[in-house]
Amino acid sequence: MSFIMENYSMLLAMMGTGVVAGVLAGLLGVGGGIVIVPVLFFIYQGLGVAADSAMLVATATSLATIIPTSISSIRSHHAKGNVDFALLKHWGVFIFAGVLVGSVTVTMVEGSLLTLLFGIIATLSALNMLLGRKDAFFQSLPGKAGQGAIATGIGFFSSMIGIGGGTLTVPTLTFCNYPAHRAVGTAAAVGLIISLPGALTMLVMGERPVDAPFGTVGLVNLIGFAFIVPLTVLFAPVGAGLANRLDAAKLKKVFAVVLIFTGLRMLYQVLA
Repeated sequence: MSFIMENYSMLLAMMGTGVVAGVLAGLLGVGGGIVIVPVLFFIYQGLGVAADSAMLVATATSLATIIPTSISSIRSHHAKGNVDFALLKHWGVFIFAGVLVGSVTVTMVEGSLLTLLFGIIATLSALNMLLGRKDAFFQSLPGKAGQGAIATGIGFFSSMIGIGGGTLTVPTLTFCNYPAHRAVGTAAAVGLIISLPGALTMLVMGERPVDAPFGTVGLVNLIGFAFIVPLTVLFAPVGAGLANRLDAAKLKKVFAVVLIFTGLRMLYQVLA
């Protein structure tokens, strides 16, 4: 009880993060990690955690929260026939390999590198939401070797910055003339392939920073996990319901603007 009273503001912020991440995931189809990582990054710093440590813990904790939410999302998309298991069969081993390399790398590098990488990817992702063209760049996916390279890159970079499959997988597939609804459903499954081995690696192999927030094991903060996941799972269907009543395209652009500022803020913190 004393812990809750002393840290109620942090816990409320984490619960709010879960609500926002769940609603946005259902409403806009964006992965929760793109919301959870920067929020946790700034929350932990507000608690006196150094920026490097805050980013390491935020990355690992975000991956852990993606595990149950991706399972829920896969079930929903599979029921609609929107998960391409044939593609996953080919991509899975490459994504897994990329995740292993990426998550082990996280346990050995400084958090400032992850912050820089997140800032770059978040800003580019936001610009794609704002300015992305509707027609595909390519008529189809590349050959098996090209797809293997793409899948490995998605696994590596996603695990490095604590995001699931949506942020990188959806635009990559749609650029290659892949049906958008199938891209979103398949990306949910990619999120599980990324988050499960990534979070476990950082939990087991990660060395707990000396200034890590209470409840951190390895690099995963179990308090953050416990307070974010239930609300993310609970509010994702709410977001999906709102998508039928609100202009999701306009809301996605608003979110993209916020994401640009977030990405630039993180870049400024590293480069200033």
